[in-house]
Amino acid sequence: MSSFIKMFKKTSKQPPLKPTIQPQSPQGKEPIEASLAANLQKVKQATGNSGDVIIREFEIGDSGQLKAAVIYTDGLADSKAISDFILESFMFDAKENGLHIGEEPFGQDVLKRIKSSSLAIGEIKEATDFEMILNAVLSGDTAILIDGQSVGIVSGTKGWKDRGVTEPSSQTVVRGPREGFSESLRTNTALIRRKIKDSNLWLESMQVGRVTKTDVALMYIKGIVNDEVLQEVRTRLQRIQIDGILESGNIEELIQDDTFTPFPTVFHSERPDTIASGLLEGRVAILVDGTPFVLLVPALFAQFFQASEDYYQRADFASVLRIVRYICFFIALMAPSLYIAITTFHQELLPSGLLIGLAAQREGVPFPAFVEALLMEITFEILREAGVRMPRAIGQSVSIVGTLVIGQAAVEAGLVSAAMVIVVAITAISNFVFPAFNMAISIRMLRFPLMGLAASFGLYGITIGLIALILHLCSLRSFGVPYMSPFAPFIATDQRDAIFRFPLWSLSSRPRLISQKNIIRENTDPPSPERGK
Repeated sequence: MSSFIKMFKKTSKQPPLKPTIQPQSPQGKEPIEASLAANLQKVKQATGNSGDVIIREFEIGDSGQLKAAVIYTDGLADSKAISDFILESFMFDAKENGLHIGEEPFGQDVLKRIKSSSLAIGEIKEATDFEMILNAVLSGDTAILIDGQSVGIVSGTKGWKDRGVTEPSSQTVVRGPREGFSESLRTNTALIRRKIKDSNLWLESMQVGRVTKTDVALMYIKGIVNDEVLQEVRTRLQRIQIDGILESGNIEELIQDDTFTPFPTVFHSERPDTIASGLLEGRVAILVDGTPFVLLVPALFAQFFQASEDYYQRADFASVLRIVRYICFFIALMAPSLYIAITTFHQELLPSGLLIGLAAQREGVPFPAFVEALLMEITFEILREAGVRMPRAIGQSVSIVGTLVIGQAAVEAGLVSAAMVIVVAITAISNFVFPAFNMAISIRMLRFPLMGLAASFGLYGITIGLIALILHLCSLRSFGVPYMSPFAPFIATDQRDAIFRFPLWSLSSRPRLISQKNIIRENTDPPSPERGK
C-alpha cells in the first residue's frame, strides 16, 4: 500500500489535462479508471444492473464543473447518513467552504481537499481497485468516484436493520445479565467492549468466503492471550477456501482440531459475559457477521459444564450445581446401558424384592432389554426433534403429550416395561441439565454404542467402552491445549475452578495451559470479619 501511495503521488505530478498514468493495483485485480462514465458502466455490469445498487451522480466544486458519483446498496447502507453527510457536504457545504476545484480539475490535491474539508463522515479509506469498491458497496458502505481520479473513496455508512439486543434463548440464567448477541458484528463487538474497557482488547478483521465475503473478527486481550494459540487461529482462518460462510458453525467445523470425535473442541455462546470471561482467561473469540453465536477457543472438557451463573451465585451453591451436572453426565451416558447389563447378565447385583418386581413387569414383554431400550430411546429422540421443529405454539405441548401418551400406551400394550420408561425418562431429563447444548448432543450419540456393548458383554462391555472413551478424551486437543486439562494433565491450582467453584478471592490465577503469561489475575487476601468494621 505504501508503494502504491508513492506511485500515486508521482503520477499526480503529471500535467493536469493528461491523467493517463494510473496507480498500480494489486496483482490480478482490475484497477479503477480515470473516466467516471467507464467506472459506472463497470459497476452496472458487475452487479447485473441490480435495482438495489443505487448510483447517484452529481457535480462538485465552486462552479460545479467536476463530476462525481456515490454508489451504495439500498437496505444495507444508511440512506440518511449518505444524504446528510456525503451528498449535502459535496453539493452545498463545499461551495460555502470555498472548495475551489475548477482551477485544477485533475490536480493532486483533489482527494486530499475532499477528505479534509468536504466529507463530513467518520470512517474513510481509499480504494485502489474495483474489487474494493464492489466489496464495500455490497457490505453496506458507500463508494465515491470522481471523474479524472483513478482512486476511489469508501466511507462507512452501514445501517441495516437488526433485531437488537435481546435475552439469549439458548442460555438462560436466573441471576445475571439478560443481554445477548445479535446478528450484527459491530453490535456484538460493542457488547464485549462494554464488559472489558481496556485498550489491550484488540480486534482483527478479515473476510472469509469467496462468494459471501463474510466479515469475521478476532478479539483477544494483548498481554494475556497465548501468542501461539492466537497465531494458530489466524493460520486456520486464513487456510479456509470455501464459497460461503453463513454461520459460525461453518467456521467451527473448518477450524476444529479433530474432525472424527463426537465431542466439541470449539466453545460457542450467545452471552457477552461468557465471552468476556473467556477473554480474561486468555482465550480468543471469533465473531462472525450474521449470527449471534460467538466462538471461543481453546475449549476444554470442563468448560462445557460451567455456566455463567456459577460466578454470580455463592461458591458453595455453584459447587453443588456443578457436581449435579457431572452426576447427570454419567446418568445420561450410562443409565440405559447399566439397566441392560444388570437385568440381562448381572441380576445378582439387584435386591431380591426389586429383582422379583422387574421380572414381573417384564413377564409379558416380548423383546430383550436392549431392543426395549432402543425402541424407547429412538421414540424419545423422534419426539424431541418434533418438538424442536414444530411451531413454538404447539411444539412443547406435542412433545409432552406424545411422551406421556406413547409411554403409557407402550406399557399397557406390553411392548416395554414400566421400569424402562422410568430409566429413559431420567436419562432424557439428565441430558437437559448441561449448559452447553453441543455437549448434550455428544452424550446422546455415545449412549447407543454403550447400550450395544452392555447387551453384548454386560458390565465388562461398559468398562471397555469407558476405557476407550477416556483414552479418546485424553488424546484430544483444542488448538494445542489438552482437552481434559486440568484433570489430565493434573494441575492442582486449576482444580479451584473445575469440578468445584472456589470463592472468587481464591481464583487468583488464570488456567495454566491457556494463558502462558500474566498468570496472576488478582492479588487479594481472603475476606475477614474485620473488613466491614
